[in-house]
Amino acid sequence: MTSTDQSLLVVIPTYNERSNLPELSQEILAALPDCEILIVDDASPDGTGEWCVAQKSPPMHLLSRSDKKGIGSALLAGLRYAKEKDYRLVVTMDADFSHPPSELSQLVAHLDGENADQVADASIASRYTAGGSIEGWPLRRIVMSRLVNWFARWFLGLRVRDCSTGFRCYRMAMLGPVLDEKFYARGYAFEEEILFRLQRRGAHLVEIPSRFVDRNRGGSKLNICEAMKAGWVLIRLSLGRLWPCSTC
Repeated sequence: MTSTDQSLLVVIPTYNERSNLPELSQEILAALPDCEILIVDDASPDGTGEWCVAQKSPPMHLLSRSDKKGIGSALLAGLRYAKEKDYRLVVTMDADFSHPPSELSQLVAHLDGENADQVADASIASRYTAGGSIEGWPLRRIVMSRLVNWFARWFLGLRVRDCSTGFRCYRMAMLGPVLDEKFYARGYAFEEEILFRLQRRGAHLVEIPSRFVDRNRGGSKLNICEAMKAGWVLIRLSLGRLWPCSTC
């Protein structure tokens, strides 16, 4: 990226992340000095949105929503914002420091090469490729995550090892047409669904090793209900893969 290139957006879905954002935004800008940041906030009662407004100018933007509509819905809104504003690259990540900002430059580098034949359409910070790791998860969380990723690879035909992470960088030239499609997932299954739709369009996906550290700031938003909803979306997409239709 050159100092005049303002075509990179970092999208962060939030709910009650006010305490994390000052430090997180500083670390993001240290890693990607020319990026802009979009906070997609679902009416956080802790003042997350108010903090963003107080920043008053780019590189910080706020997309405020009236209530909690799901992390997948928030990501889709942020990505569509990036398309509308004509960004060239967009990164998605969590606000809880489980996705290390120090890895951002490597994610972007795979999409920002000079030779278009050698760069990717999406880069994925992978916990399950060689060199990747997870710290702080109990065994049951690791097993559940492995099962979700196995299901996504087997039933959706995804050709990456970590289908469920939200730490990624996308090339908008490839992603833009995908965002016009109808998405089923409003929660965590959005991560698998968008890869499924990208892969169907021939996107080149790459994984880079990532060190995932379980969130130590705030509380987890994943629960049994969300897991069941995610499972249903994956089943629906797998059926659409076997019997294609105009809406799948």
